[in-house]
Amino acid sequence: MKNFSNASFSPDVIAIMTGALEAAVASLPEPVHSSHVTTLAESILRTAGAGERNAADLQRIALMELQLIPRA
Repeated sequence: MKNFSNASFSPDVIAIMTGALEAAVASLPEPVHSSHVTTLAESILRTAGAGERNAADLQRIALMELQLIPRA
């Protein structure tokens, strides 16, 4: 995972990010790979760090970024 050690979020924002991550992971087909969860989490952290606070938008952006990753 990328370094997010300088990130700081209020409990309310953490709850929003958690909900967005859980919803994004739940929308993926089984089996869900840990690398996909990591990618989604990084996207949500980055996007929330940029100021986004809407859970649906955080989820949508994370899923779109996941689709853009080249497949091996």
